[in-house]
Amino acid sequence: MNQRNYVISSTCSWGDLLMTCGNIVPRRLTRRYSISSVLPAIIAASCVGVGVGVGTASAQQQPAPAPKPVTAPKPAAPKPTTSAAAPPPVPGAAQPTLLGQFGDWGAYTATPGGKKVCFALAKPANSTTSPPNRPRDAAYMFVSSRPSEKVKDEVSIIFGYGLKPNADANIEVSGTNYAMYTQADGAWVKNAAEEPRLIETMRKGSDLTVKGTSAKGTATTDVYSLKGLPQALDRVGQECR
Repeated sequence: MNQRNYVISSTCSWGDLLMTCGNIVPRRLTRRYSISSVLPAIIAASCVGVGVGVGTASAQQQPAPAPKPVTAPKPAAPKPTTSAAAPPPVPGAAQPTLLGQFGDWGAYTATPGGKKVCFALAKPANSTTSPPNRPRDAAYMFVSSRPSEKVKDEVSIIFGYGLKPNADANIEVSGTNYAMYTQADGAWVKNAAEEPRLIETMRKGSDLTVKGTSAKGTATTDVYSLKGLPQALDRVGQECR
């Protein structure tokens, strides 16, 4: 089995790493996991009420307010057009650029440490816990490409809580299940050889279900819409060849 192994600082959860530590190291790649450098800006955007994946392209295409007629004593200058999806600056974080919003998926790019990374990102359309209504942080699903590391369409998930040690998570899509290796609050496809088939199935599907169990025994089920994923992946592929 072609299983990925990841080294994570013992003092940080995966969510902490994404926000502050940034030192997830895939042994298979021996390089930093680049999404950890750009996600803080995206999380900050969602925390201030900006939906992840709101398209900057459409916002920029809106016409600027027209100036007042020249006959007016003091014509008002048009207000500058701003992007509703632009993440606020986060000190020390590589600011991502939204390439486009496609349905429920956003396509992003960034260059942390001078190395280009592109990724499609979505939040769950529906989430449940058992027992019900247990608190958790935001969950995200990524499909990322890192040309400098020869990585293409790598699937990963942030669960928003610490996962049960030595317990796999699971992706179910179109009747097929894929085991996920877990550590802290992150998960990756356990058998990397299955990833191309998973991506192809995701492109053709309408939704997928992710299940995991927290360190406290809470079971979670997250349903992600796949609407717009094919277009988002195509855009990511164009940007990171």
